[in-house]
Amino acid sequence: MSGDRLRPLAAEALGTAMLVATVIGSGIMAERLAGGNVALALLGNTLATGCILVVLILSFGGVSGAHFNPAVSFVAALRRELTARRSAAYVAAQLAGGIAGAILGHAMFEQPALQIATTARTGGAQWLSEIVATFGLVGTILAVSRARPTAVAYAVGLYISAGYWFTASTSFANPAVTVARSLSDTFAGIAPADVAPFIVAQLTGASLAALTCGWLLEPKGRSAARAPLDAGG
Repeated sequence: MSGDRLRPLAAEALGTAMLVATVIGSGIMAERLAGGNVALALLGNTLATGCILVVLILSFGGVSGAHFNPAVSFVAALRRELTARRSAAYVAAQLAGGIAGAILGHAMFEQPALQIATTARTGGAQWLSEIVATFGLVGTILAVSRARPTAVAYAVGLYISAGYWFTASTSFANPAVTVARSLSDTFAGIAPADVAPFIVAQLTGASLAALTCGWLLEPKGRSAARAPLDAGG
């Protein structure tokens, strides 16, 4: 594989690893410092995640599009901005990076490298929350990419920060992050049994966003103005 084709995959793996390390690491730190105040711990986790998303998208957007999220790569394939094969390669890189990020997050706090999460996150409200969270994330990327491309990083960081608080699931909105968090029995964890329904909900939300924004943002005769998908959550 040539360097031009390998670099975007490396960027996706590295970016997803840093995202997951931030989610898990900040969750551990927040829980240690919050003194049992779960709201304060969640706030610390939120701020770190929103900030790192802005940094990572600004850093790697020009290399890979900064998806860091299989749901975003899936929509890029639906929109024919990535081939199915390339989208699958992105997803593989994101999953590998997410697992590496979980290991890194644990190592920084002297915890076992890989763990099995025990936090249950299941039920209709949780699944609906993931549909809404991923719909909003993908919709944000599509809308802001068209209206103001240079603001995508900030819009994504702000949206995920808000999603932590207005969704019952705390807005995972990312299959790779969901898988990685199942390997962390920490503040950010999700029990492995709850992963598959979350991913189904996330892909459902992403598909609905692609359909909705395809109609809402691209009136007939103006599809040439469509901006490429560029950013992730």
